[in-house]
Amino acid sequence: MATTLESIDPALGLMKEFSRRTLGTTAAIQKMRQEVIFTDGKVPAKYKAMAAALWAVSARCEPCIRYYIQQAAKLSATEEELGEYLAVGSTMGGCVGEMWALKAFAAYRDQNTGDASCCHS
Repeated sequence: MATTLESIDPALGLMKEFSRRTLGTTAAIQKMRQEVIFTDGKVPAKYKAMAAALWAVSARCEPCIRYYIQQAAKLSATEEELGEYLAVGSTMGGCVGEMWALKAFAAYRDQNTGDASCCHS
């Protein structure tokens, strides 16, 4: 299922306008993402996308979690691989890390069910 950035978080719908107002920083960051995270190197891109998702768990950024989980899924990350990455977040973050890792796991599951809403009750 294709998910738009705006469906991840409504603020992301302002990216083009924001980029114009911020001297192109958005485009520069996207270029870095593409080159560093979403391009295979010595480490395949799917593992780098899962690492970015793990960073998002640590930062407690739900839109970031959804975005990087979506990208990891597109790069063929399996539920089992993601589970091992999220186990690191749970272990390092204790109860809070576990909650945010659960949000990331739910975002992965949403890839298969078509539920692209940002936040769950």
